[in-house]
Amino acid sequence: MLVYTKNQTRTNLYVHDNIAASVVALKKLGADNNFLVDVSDDPAVFTGDNLKKYKALVFDNTNNEIFDTEEQKTALQNYIHAGGGFVGIHSATGSMRKWPWFWALIGGKFKRHAAMQTFTLKVKDATDISTAHLPASFEWTDEFYYVDNIPDGRHVLLVGDLTTVKDAGKAQFPGKAFGDDYPLAWRHEFEGGRAWYTSLGHKKEHYSDPKLSKHILGGIRWAMGDSK
Repeated sequence: MLVYTKNQTRTNLYVHDNIAASVVALKKLGADNNFLVDVSDDPAVFTGDNLKKYKALVFDNTNNEIFDTEEQKTALQNYIHAGGGFVGIHSATGSMRKWPWFWALIGGKFKRHAAMQTFTLKVKDATDISTAHLPASFEWTDEFYYVDNIPDGRHVLLVGDLTTVKDAGKAQFPGKAFGDDYPLAWRHEFEGGRAWYTSLGHKKEHYSDPKLSKHILGGIRWAMGDSK
């Protein structure tokens, strides 16, 4: 698989300090599960010929503008249309904020997050490969991510209990559109490919937590076409 970590670097643009730790964790997942892992923050790797090598692309805490050319964006689209797998982690929903196709692929466009805090997570699909190891509900400390521009057809895997979130803005958005259970991880088949996303993973320490690492491994395997 290809782990892509590109962030747009400019004054006042946030780059997560978790990327090094997440790359170590993703490489370990590859080593332990017999798949090769390439890592790059260079958008030049997005060519048709190069992407053919990969069963999954992992957008690991990418953020803001992460492609240089239209040809690179087209290479991603063609990869998905040819049946490729896509995985997004945490801030990946904040990537390509002017590109509606990408929002549809990943399952939403980052709107904002509540402050770092502990809240309750609940598993919505306990049979899924990325959530079967998790308890039905558990406490988790993270940023609580909200997205808009949500496509139809997402299969929700994890939700956050909004009643446990301290956030003055939640009454305005998301309001009661999802009741008290706000989606934080999901998957869907999209334009011939498979896309999986989790909003978890802000802290460096998260990537040594089996709850998250097994969650991401399950997402990778599902994106690669292995649902068992």
